Amino acid sequence: MTPLLAVWQDGALYFCTGPTERKARNLANNPHCVLTTATGGTSLHEGLDLVIEGDAVRVTDSARLHRLADAYESKYGSDWRFEVRDGGFFSEPPGVVLVYEVVPSTGFGFGRSEAYSQTRWRF
Repeated sequence: MTPLLAVWQDGALYFCTGPTERKARNLANNPHCVLTTATGGTSLHEGLDLVIEGDAVRVTDSARLHRLADAYESKYGSDWRFEVRDGGFFSEPPGVVLVYEVVPSTGFGFGRSEAYSQTRWRF
């Protein structure tokens, strides 16, 4: 499990990783993955924890990569500005990074408030 920055667009989560990183090597062998994130503060009594399951598919389409690069910069600021090059994102360093799309097959939500809650979605 590794924390990743991700963006939600067009009904899917998108993330990126270097081509030699463990994530990319694992996905080359098995595209099924689980992504987790949380919303809300650091308190155990507020926010929502999300778990999304699905298959990761590499994104290489230039038009979609440009939209995703804009979404990363809009969400995370200029430190996450990418060029689109060679079927992925590019920045100096690390060079080209791979971009993946995960369309959820199952999702879980864990609400943290006075009344803790759980729910599951199937897509």
